[in-house]
Amino acid sequence: MSEAFALDLPRPTGGCADAPVLRERGQREVFCGLTGIVWLHRKMQDAFFLVVGSRTCAHLIQSAAGVMIFAEPRFATAIMEEKDLAGLTDTNDELDRVVDRLLARRPDIKLLFLVGSCPSEVIKLDLSRAAGRLSEKHSPNVRVLNYSGSGIETTFTQGEDACLAALVPQMAAAPANAEPSLLIVGALPDVVEDQFRRLFAAMGIARVEALPARKISDLPSVGPNTRFLVAQPFLGDTARALEDRGAVRLDALFPFGAEGTTDWLHAAAQAFGVDEMLFRSVVAPGRERAARALEKVRPALEGKSIFFFPDSQLEVPLARFLSRELGMVPLEVGTPYLHRTHLARELPLLPSSTRLSEGQDVDRQLDRCRAARPDLSVCGLGLANPLEMEGLTTKWSIELVFSPVHGFDQAADLAELFARPLNRRDRLSDAIVPARANRREAAPCS
Repeated sequence: MSEAFALDLPRPTGGCADAPVLRERGQREVFCGLTGIVWLHRKMQDAFFLVVGSRTCAHLIQSAAGVMIFAEPRFATAIMEEKDLAGLTDTNDELDRVVDRLLARRPDIKLLFLVGSCPSEVIKLDLSRAAGRLSEKHSPNVRVLNYSGSGIETTFTQGEDACLAALVPQMAAAPANAEPSLLIVGALPDVVEDQFRRLFAAMGIARVEALPARKISDLPSVGPNTRFLVAQPFLGDTARALEDRGAVRLDALFPFGAEGTTDWLHAAAQAFGVDEMLFRSVVAPGRERAARALEKVRPALEGKSIFFFPDSQLEVPLARFLSRELGMVPLEVGTPYLHRTHLARELPLLPSSTRLSEGQDVDRQLDRCRAARPDLSVCGLGLANPLEMEGLTTKWSIELVFSPVHGFDQAADLAELFARPLNRRDRLSDAIVPARANRREAAPCS
């Protein structure tokens, strides 16, 4: 590897690796894990997500997904009425009837998830037992699994983690002498996953699988010769389940921006013995495209301060990307859970002046944000409008999960998501000042 190229790969600088973490346990402002269904149902083409919950759960999913009434989405809600919550009916019998009707109407379903919610967990409905019973009843045509999407103690991205962790026991066991394989872990948009597959193929890594697979029949096997890259920092339970099956996690930055994507790909190249010159030749075009595209966005973001409220668990790698590749200044990086093992490469690359916070006491954090007056605040929908009313510019964190943001070709799109609120603020300021001046000129003399 040439020295010039080596210097482009991230080097730990101390940063926030050993920085104190402000741990808060108070009122939180986050979505629940049911939200993950919105992107998961698009990824798994023969899966269906049946939420066992209330009308509020149904309205949340419908609103988040924006599905029109005449569409045929692959999610629904088995609505629990007052008599179910009061124990006046046999909830399991009711659930069985709903599932039977659903599968009769939708024979294309091959994988059915029963998704727990706050109401179903409050009444202690055992969806694990229900999934086993229904899976046996509808075997071999349909597999029925369950996971919790409850928002009582979790943040919204943990719904994906719980879903993928439920899939790991369904993966076949690969023999000890199986050909080495690479597993991409995380629900990436198909276009992004295909980009990564092409890059790995060009490096000569033959066996590349994904979790989740697009169809249940394509669910890969797992064993001691499986190496996996985690695409999302919030997949702690899934990674642990894979490691329990013998798979080995490859330590890397997360694939945000040119730097993160290069390091993520490089971890796989090293694990599979790819020649360094070949690796350089494969990643160079995409890396250069990303760098050129980011330079166009950099003037809008360089020197601007940013404050992350804890919401998606993407906060740390996004702060690293914005700081190192776009020149932003992260004042506080809050995250619902600071997974030090998965973020071991990320934390040293944050500026040492950054405050790290884990969990949330929303009132105290709002006070810190108001005192800091950042140029941009990244937060959930529930905080955005109040902060905008106070004159602070905000970015909805949930949009960072819904949008294709991984990889070289999406690096500039990711940067634009942060630049747009600032551009909007500047345009509004430019429009408001002349309007006020015109009103003063037009005012009649007293």
